[in-house]
Amino acid sequence: MRTLTTLLGGEWLTTGDWIDVHDPADVRTPLARVPALAAEDVTRAYGHAERGFALWKRTSPFERARIMTDAARLIRDRAEDIAADVTAENGKTLAEARGETLKAADFLDYYAGLARQGYGTLLHDARPDHRTHTQREPIGVILVISPWNDPLITPARKLAPLLATGNAAVFKPAGETPLSGLHFARALHDAGLPAGALNVVTGRTAEIEEALLDDPRIAGITFTGSNAVGNRIRRRLADRGVRFQGELGGKNASVVLRDADLPAAAKAVVAASFGQAGQRCTATSRVIVEHAVYEEFVRLLVAGVEALTVGPGSDPATTLCPLSSPKQRDSVLADVRRAVEQGATVLTGGEADTEGERAHGCYVRPTVLADVTPESAIWREEVFGPVLAVRAVDGFAAAVEAVNDSAFGLAAAVFTRDLSSAHRFADEAECGQIAVNTTTTGWDVHLPFGGFHDSGTAYKEQGEEVLRFSTRVKTVAIHF
Repeated sequence: MRTLTTLLGGEWLTTGDWIDVHDPADVRTPLARVPALAAEDVTRAYGHAERGFALWKRTSPFERARIMTDAARLIRDRAEDIAADVTAENGKTLAEARGETLKAADFLDYYAGLARQGYGTLLHDARPDHRTHTQREPIGVILVISPWNDPLITPARKLAPLLATGNAAVFKPAGETPLSGLHFARALHDAGLPAGALNVVTGRTAEIEEALLDDPRIAGITFTGSNAVGNRIRRRLADRGVRFQGELGGKNASVVLRDADLPAAAKAVVAASFGQAGQRCTATSRVIVEHAVYEEFVRLLVAGVEALTVGPGSDPATTLCPLSSPKQRDSVLADVRRAVEQGATVLTGGEADTEGERAHGCYVRPTVLADVTPESAIWREEVFGPVLAVRAVDGFAAAVEAVNDSAFGLAAAVFTRDLSSAHRFADEAECGQIAVNTTTTGWDVHLPFGGFHDSGTAYKEQGEEVLRFSTRVKTVAIHF
């Protein structure tokens, strides 16, 4: 078992208390351990971040860009080792892990480029002999809390823009998947990031929550995870003036209209629903099909699902990986049982896969459920696993109504050959991300990302939109 250190104040440290990290393909033996920091270590991390911010905000944006570009190169140079650890701790396939690793490097490159760009606007002033402009500046120390499902790309999505704009960070990776985030921190450290600009807190949340969330030096928190935790953080910050960026839950729908290319739609829905075993915030979990093509589409869909190969992420033949932990596996199976109790029919899957070596892992067979009502829990609540519910509706208006009948509003897709239907869907679907004839998953680094309603907050991630979170605007008027 490997023993890792964590980054505080520019030094790689340990504490003597440990958190074990397991491979969800076989949970019998830990694959690594990381330090379990205590509350006083977290407070020290904020002290380091405060001092790091004072230096980093004065660092030339060209030097910031150089460090981030060098870090991106190091990630690409180390891609195979990093991807192996992503697979080992999370369970996703090596192909998915390699894609995540290279995308993390892309985030660094993209925001290194933005760091070089202009940072304000020259404005007209009604007063004679006045020159007025705005300028953007960093907000300070930002707490980054990332989830276990995308343990490398989510830290990259959050850390790259805030570092590019001169902020410092205290970064809390998920306890189940800390290795990936430590790889990202090491690349930045090795590229020359100043001490304290990035600090990594590995620890048990229950033991450090107060120190992590209540430090007065926090200027902003960016969080990806469940609505329950996100809303608890938001309430905790309500009277403190701390910015909160939340990427929360989703119950994403794909609509298949009667004029769709049905084989292409079925292939896209299988990819969107069962990639990473459905453990993506943008995964399709509801499919809404026009009655006229329902039976044919479901036949194609089930055939595609049953062609998936369940196995460990390290096996190149695997197309459906294990879930991230025994807890997650059991939660998904409980959701399926409840759906059946509420009247759903299992068309395929619906149970744990315990054949052979899979008996020691967190495997759930890919599942398609029919006879699901709009009131059932499986239709309304996020499952975060390889489970897809299918319903038939009459016509375009009913399909859009079904999409929007949700507390969430992250991603939705429509499959159609009709350009008018495509544009109407983009206008009427109440979601932050809209796809036409493609998957609900997969958004590039320069594309703004985030949901509506209970899926997130007003601050978007990715692209230039994220700079609204990590910077503040100052207006300067000069009389000459």
